Amino acid sequence: MNIDFNKNEDHNKLLVADLKKRLAKVKLGGGKSRLEKQRAQGKMTARERIDYLLDTDSKSIEIGAFVGDQMYAEHGGCPSGGVVVKMGSVSGKQCIVVANDATVKAGAWFPITAKKNLRAQEIAMENRLPIIYLVDSAGVYLPMQDEIFPDKEHFGRIFRNNAVMSSMGITQISAVMGSCVAGGAYLPIMSDEALIVDKTGSIFLAGSYLVKAAIGEEVDNETLGGASTHCEISGVTDYKAKDDKNALDTIKNIMDKIGDFEKAGFNRIQTHKPKDNPEEIYGLLPSSRTDQFDMLEIIKRLVDNSEFEQYKEDYGKTLLTGYARIDGWAVGIVANQRKVVKNGKREMQFGGVIYSDSADKATRFIANCNQKKIPLVFLQDVTGFMVGSKSEQGGIIKDGAKMVNAVSNSVVPKFTVVIGNSYGAGNYAMCGKAYDPRLIVAWPSAALAVMSGNSAAKVLLQIEKASLKKQGEKIDEKKEAELFHKIKERYDEQISPYYAAARLWTDAVIDPLETRTWISMGISAANQAPIEKKFNMGVLQV
Repeated sequence: MNIDFNKNEDHNKLLVADLKKRLAKVKLGGGKSRLEKQRAQGKMTARERIDYLLDTDSKSIEIGAFVGDQMYAEHGGCPSGGVVVKMGSVSGKQCIVVANDATVKAGAWFPITAKKNLRAQEIAMENRLPIIYLVDSAGVYLPMQDEIFPDKEHFGRIFRNNAVMSSMGITQISAVMGSCVAGGAYLPIMSDEALIVDKTGSIFLAGSYLVKAAIGEEVDNETLGGASTHCEISGVTDYKAKDDKNALDTIKNIMDKIGDFEKAGFNRIQTHKPKDNPEEIYGLLPSSRTDQFDMLEIIKRLVDNSEFEQYKEDYGKTLLTGYARIDGWAVGIVANQRKVVKNGKREMQFGGVIYSDSADKATRFIANCNQKKIPLVFLQDVTGFMVGSKSEQGGIIKDGAKMVNAVSNSVVPKFTVVIGNSYGAGNYAMCGKAYDPRLIVAWPSAALAVMSGNSAAKVLLQIEKASLKKQGEKIDEKKEAELFHKIKERYDEQISPYYAAARLWTDAVIDPLETRTWISMGISAANQAPIEKKFNMGVLQV
């Protein structure tokens, strides 16, 4: 291996080590002492509940582990948004599991908590997956009620989705394993089946203190909304469990009886590992986001047998398009190319830029995959579309619009992996979050923004200098350098993959070696939902 390979490998392995360190911290939820307090109450923690529920030795992925990261500091923080979401199998059935983390503000809902819950429901609806709610929440976080209560994408949308999923025939099961109060009480009762744990679970629209204040009635919470009340008198819940494990075992038994459904019919054969060692990705991926590398070598370490059948290999070379298999599933791959290659007698440094011919190639390939019912995988390392008079006169806007149109109207499931840069309109064309990928993940090497930190800092510096000069302040070279560094540092923080994951612009930050698992599980989930639309690009200038 050469010096650059070893340098890259050290850099990327450090990034992965930092990722694992961050994940370990996130998994502590509200902290060790609060975890122990919950166990002392005879309750399992949110993650323990999910781990016990999911099938042993089956694969699972966690959605939004970094949601809320470094947010709400003035309120004490909100690790993982106060809710844990995983996709996995229960009694052999692939499903989504949502568990409130009562160690984080008693499981109260912050604005980002609602967004994460809605994302879990979106995944369930898109893929027709059963969804299981493990409820242990104090309801809306009142100091921020104005940011979570009334709008379309706020708290109330959860219950609307409950109703919609029920009409779609998507199984919903809820277990009340702690508090379930006020508006939150509707979630389990709008599910198909509801369980409640004796002595620790409770459901009511208003707790004993509020009842006393509102109507003067004195009543304890257990009588008001405990397991006996709702299983024996009100009939609100369907099963009474003696403890957490008993409730989770009951869910397993219910899931075990669910019948099979019509499949989408995506092509899958026996899986094969890549022939080229996937761990070499660490050495192939450059430590600098501006350095060139061959994306084809990355693809070979992600796909079965390292086999990639290129489509229009010698045309539109700034994008790689072609067919492959991942964990046995047939996929169509669209990937940005950053390698220095020869184009005739000239050498071209692509730098992740999309040219007109590349956009045209991608549009045609996406249409082909839709015709053949092949899921699409986008590997992003894109700085944007090519600019300049030659590109504008060549119709880059028109060709870029075609590609965006094809991505927007694609009916086969799409999956996006942000490997490196993800800037500007390039993010859109390569199926960024706004274009409905079934799952979107980022590697620790990713950077998401309108433009690079260096470019943005230069633009912002000019604005800042002009403003200061208007105020009569003189800007020497030292002052300019200080301003540039300050602006770039602030901007670089915002392009971090963790900043994006905290706001759910991506579903996760993952180790590159986990990419095959995420795509395979994503296609397996998508296979539960037959495609009901036809691919149609509508009116398009050609």
